[in-house]
Amino acid sequence: MWPILRIELYKVFKRPRTYISFVAIGAIVVLIQLAFYAEGNNYMAFGMQSLTQTFDIQGKVLNGYLICFIILQTLLIHVPLLIALVAGDQIAGEANMGTLRLLISKPVSRTKLLLAKFSASAFYTILLLVWMAFLALLVSILIFGTGDLMILKSEEVVVLNKADVLWRYFAAFGFAAIAMTTVAALSFLLSIFAENSIGPIVSTMSVIILFTILTTMDIPIFNAIKPYLFTTHMIGWKGFFDAPVSWAAVLQSAGVLVFHIFLFLGTSILVFNKKDILS
Repeated sequence: MWPILRIELYKVFKRPRTYISFVAIGAIVVLIQLAFYAEGNNYMAFGMQSLTQTFDIQGKVLNGYLICFIILQTLLIHVPLLIALVAGDQIAGEANMGTLRLLISKPVSRTKLLLAKFSASAFYTILLLVWMAFLALLVSILIFGTGDLMILKSEEVVVLNKADVLWRYFAAFGFAAIAMTTVAALSFLLSIFAENSIGPIVSTMSVIILFTILTTMDIPIFNAIKPYLFTTHMIGWKGFFDAPVSWAAVLQSAGVLVFHIFLFLGTSILVFNKKDILS
């Protein structure tokens, strides 16, 4: 298994498109940090003006923990597209280059080949999140320092002591890894049905956008299916920033996402093993 995985990792990281995601995330994070470094205090004063009229707020509200939370809320919406760029190319890219038939003619089972390709996609996904965590959390702390984390929600204000914040970010990035691996598994499944990578990438984003719209619409007929949509649970990382943490909801969301990973991957193996490869 390891020799096949090593080859697939080499294929993933030799493609220039792989590094587009790292550059894009780096650019967006740096721009957000620069914006808050230059105008952060004015922005915070404007955003909290109604709160400061009622409460006396002491301490450094604009700190690295808050910047990281803002970056997470902004970027985790767009990261699925960057994940699909690589995962959607795993099988469709081979078919497009005409190498898929040659690949399955080697003395390796189709299941092992698929598992190696999916593992390479999952490794890329986790590496991308580690890069995002390094920039969004570590660099933000170095620039803005640390302090208590204050989060404004629709119905309440959550204030977390700075000594109780760091572990929540590690847990949130771990949860995000599960959520983004679900996206990779979906894109990987769609890749089996396509002859070029554009189709799986567009299809993955279309499914996510459609499911997200269904998730946000408060209509009774859609409310019944929301718990079964993986997009409903992709924002479960926010549960780590409740006080106290809503463990039951977080673990349920993680369980639903893991179920979808196995569902998409199992379907991929089933379909690919029965597929007549002509390209």
